[in-house]
Amino acid sequence: MISQPPSQNLMPAELCGMLLEPGVVLVDVREPAEYAAEHIEGAVLYPLSGFDPARLPAGRLVFQCGSGKRSLVALQRALAAGAQHAAHLAGGLLAWKRAGLPTVQG
Repeated sequence: MISQPPSQNLMPAELCGMLLEPGVVLVDVREPAEYAAEHIEGAVLYPLSGFDPARLPAGRLVFQCGSGKRSLVALQRALAAGAQHAAHLAGGLLAWKRAGLPTVQG
């Protein structure tokens, strides 16, 4: 039986530390208007509405959305497509902000 890598739920503090490491790519799967209003610095936009795992950038991928629901869907799709190093921000941008971490607004 082939085993699939387990999904990894990252807490905001874990992600904050990871973003300093080379090769980590934060993928925001919200819609463009949501991203434009507020996002985590350095996040790249790949909306779930047009999500194609084959078009994702190379690197250790961490998916993020507003609350963690869409990013979990993106993670599952990426893993199903063969991604080996992927995780998601549990609780999304809401958890990030609750942890007192900075965002880029406007």
